[in-house]
Amino acid sequence: MPLPVPVLAEGVAPAWLPPAAFRPLGTRRTLIRGSGLLVETVHGEVADACARFGGRVDRDPGPGAGVSYDLVLELKPGLGDLGAEEFACGRENGRTTVSASGQSGLLYGLFHVVRLGEDAFSGDRAREVHRPALALRMLDHWDNVAVHPVMGQVERGYSGGSLFWEDGRARGDLERVRAYGRLLAACGINAVAVNNVNVHRTEARLLTDRIGEVAALAEALRPYGIRTHLSVTFAAPIVLGGLETADPLDARVREWWARATAEVYAAIPDFGGYVVKADSEGQPGPFAYGRSHADGANMLAAALAPHGGTVHWRAFVYNHRQDWRDRTTDRARAAYDHFVPLDGEFADNAVLQVKHGPMDFQVREPVSPVLGAMPGTRLAVEVQATQEYTGQQRHVCWLGPMWSEVLRFRPEGGASAAGGATVGDLADGLVAVSNVGDDPFWTGHPLAQANLYTVGRLAWQPDADPHRLLDEWIALTFPAAPPRLVTGLHKVLKGSWRTYEKYTAPLGVGFMVQPGHHYGPSVDGYEYSPWGTYHFADRDGIGVDRSAATGTGYAAQYAKPWSEVYESPDTCPDELLLFFHHVSYDHVLRSGKTVIQHIYDTHFEGVEEVEAAQRVWAGLTDLVDPARHARVAALYEEQLRSAREWRDQINSYLLRKSGVPDTHGRRIY
Repeated sequence: MPLPVPVLAEGVAPAWLPPAAFRPLGTRRTLIRGSGLLVETVHGEVADACARFGGRVDRDPGPGAGVSYDLVLELKPGLGDLGAEEFACGRENGRTTVSASGQSGLLYGLFHVVRLGEDAFSGDRAREVHRPALALRMLDHWDNVAVHPVMGQVERGYSGGSLFWEDGRARGDLERVRAYGRLLAACGINAVAVNNVNVHRTEARLLTDRIGEVAALAEALRPYGIRTHLSVTFAAPIVLGGLETADPLDARVREWWARATAEVYAAIPDFGGYVVKADSEGQPGPFAYGRSHADGANMLAAALAPHGGTVHWRAFVYNHRQDWRDRTTDRARAAYDHFVPLDGEFADNAVLQVKHGPMDFQVREPVSPVLGAMPGTRLAVEVQATQEYTGQQRHVCWLGPMWSEVLRFRPEGGASAAGGATVGDLADGLVAVSNVGDDPFWTGHPLAQANLYTVGRLAWQPDADPHRLLDEWIALTFPAAPPRLVTGLHKVLKGSWRTYEKYTAPLGVGFMVQPGHHYGPSVDGYEYSPWGTYHFADRDGIGVDRSAATGTGYAAQYAKPWSEVYESPDTCPDELLLFFHHVSYDHVLRSGKTVIQHIYDTHFEGVEEVEAAQRVWAGLTDLVDPARHARVAALYEEQLRSAREWRDQINSYLLRKSGVPDTHGRRIY
């Protein structure tokens, strides 16, 4: 029987894949061949579209003999050139054919046809194989089962409560979780971790006596090919097992993890594995026992290996109790210093999950040197779809171009296209911190859905043009949108990351945010804190010296030519200058402007660009449904207020530090 398409509750707005996106398919005649759970999902999707738009769907064998089909979706196990998630698509003699060896491939092939729209049924196209470049395409939910007294239901969540958890337990109605799985499959995501990497006592129990709740979530996601993962605490043998130690080399600890993991797989046979934050920001880890992170990860990998599971071990390890007076300790160095010496020591089913930059998801950071320095280790690039430091989904900030820059970066080859592998080539996976909650618009800000869609598609194809992916999102979210709407959406989204960068922290300096919640400006908020994030502005200049010659030595963690490029302020890219160097306010950038004038100009420009985007959105009121338009319009009011506050605080602070006036005579307080 075909699986029905998930039905959204009243008041929940559709994201991409509203019914109209299926109109081109739903008006055609489709034949589906094959069997299995995901094939039934495909059948349900096509059947729903045909019921809406007058088409026809048949099964083989079935009543369709002699019918000429517009589309054939066929599962052919054993096709030699296709893996489990791959599919081939071609068209000849008036028929479009999608073939797959595995059920996931057929599901992805269906959504490929939906993305193509009418183009899927016109002309001829040679058979083309589509395969994901990255095997691990995952979302980490920082959702708490029990509401945390400080971080709430979802840590760094800006879209309401959790999709998965409510009132201290798994939600009873999981229809929206099924709908979420559908959205993720349509953009290529194949794995979800359902709880926070900061595992508190209640959440720890999901591993053992509450695994049934995780199994219910896994059942809701399974029809769309999503494997469920669980964040676990490294101290689980103590917290849950009654042992006095969590030493990864202790036989009793290893046996406990083996038993617990076997019970997880008994409840969830297709369970994906564990996500672990250890020795990080107070979370327990192997350092307490004098063991390495490879020892810790490999213990869990050994427990998971018999079941085909993977441990995702986060590389976010640094000293968060640093003395601000100590300029030799550099948070940016930490991941490299901790993990690169361990290259080659991690098990085959252990994946080191590395933040894309060396700090913490700032609006501008260099690419982490770890991503080019561990050829003997499986690596996943971690990005943040939830906009912790990029406007918290109260600001429009489409991050596709930033992520694309990271994935196209060549750690050993400089800017040359012939100069070595890209980060996207080297990585085994792309993992994003999810930006979804139980908000009616899924991501709080309706336009923040573009980030979620883009990260899934970049995980499938890291070298994709992000602007093409933005076109896809627009077409799938607003089917048959008139040109004025398409043009308007491009105007407000395309350059929004650079706009946000302009009115916030300049030239890579980062962290000029309110401590704790990280929303809005506070220039010195972290300047004297133990978290290790400083700008060192004084009367003579601004920026952090991370050179090898006179600073922390971070620049030397890169291979040539990047180590040489970053070492000198004369060769360092302008956008990263203050990340790598402390320079005078009159230092001249490649643009010909001084650092201080650049800061003044960009902060004024950023506010002006928000004002322009707000006007564009106001002009689309007749083309967007009223509730969605009103939500975005209200958020633009907040974005503009905040952008002005950023502009005035940053400019005033640095005017007072530098004593250098704005050459244009604009008002700075």
